[in-house]
Amino acid sequence: MTDAANASPSNALVGARLAFIGAGVMAESMIAGLLKQGLIAPAGMIASHPRADRREKLAARFGIAVTESNREAAAGADLVFLTVKPQVLTGVMKQLHGTLDPAQVAVSVIAGAPFALLRKGLDHPGLVRVMPNTPAQIGAGMMVWTSTSDVPEGQFSRVKAALGALGEELWVEEEKYVDMATALSGTGPTYVFLMMEALIDAGVHMGFPRRIAEQIVLQTVSGSVAFARDSGKHMAELRNMVTSPGGTSAEAIYQMEKGGLRTVFSKAVHAAYQRTQTLARDNETRFGHD
Repeated sequence: MTDAANASPSNALVGARLAFIGAGVMAESMIAGLLKQGLIAPAGMIASHPRADRREKLAARFGIAVTESNREAAAGADLVFLTVKPQVLTGVMKQLHGTLDPAQVAVSVIAGAPFALLRKGLDHPGLVRVMPNTPAQIGAGMMVWTSTSDVPEGQFSRVKAALGALGEELWVEEEKYVDMATALSGTGPTYVFLMMEALIDAGVHMGFPRRIAEQIVLQTVSGSVAFARDSGKHMAELRNMVTSPGGTSAEAIYQMEKGGLRTVFSKAVHAAYQRTQTLARDNETRFGHD
């Protein structure tokens, strides 16, 4: 799929039909992103959800078809997005087991659900795993994904286009990288938000009103990201650019290194990665017991 990974997905969703099984926040974000970019019409999407009020909200906001039945939603769809919580995945797989035809692709947005489990639970070989993050809700997400070799090239391009509507998508060859991305980019906003919260609190501690501290930190972080992206320089080089000998940055860095900031980040990411592996084992156990 290497060549397909580099192909342009501009018109890939023309005439496609997308189903969202479990229409929660992520599904709603994906639907909104696809419609905002005009990649697909409302008539080309359907979503399932057990609650009538949720279905009514989606139908009213987007004009898409909704249903209570997961099987009905998946029937005839090119891409079947599994956007349910891990604890209900087993039930959903049982409902869809053996019902997908070879041309359809099941796209899992579920942490800790490896291909082996999905293949067994759905009795279907054409699979995609993706790990988005919360900025996908505003079209600024990072979607790391991979696919089985059974995904047809045309459907591969459709997946690429759909994920690209949420921000930046990155296809990886090995499934293990999706689990790693869960810890780095999927959980990543948590680290950034905590860092920002700490900086804002530091500003308030110095004497800034909170609203001013928030404005300063938001722009500082946003500007730093934009500068880093445009410069193409290594992060250490960028840091050295603003670190004068004996200056304020040097003193601040000394305190952060003294406090083990790098180690804390490394341990946090690794702990999140281990949690992903635990979720996978839990899902396997749950599937075996049900």
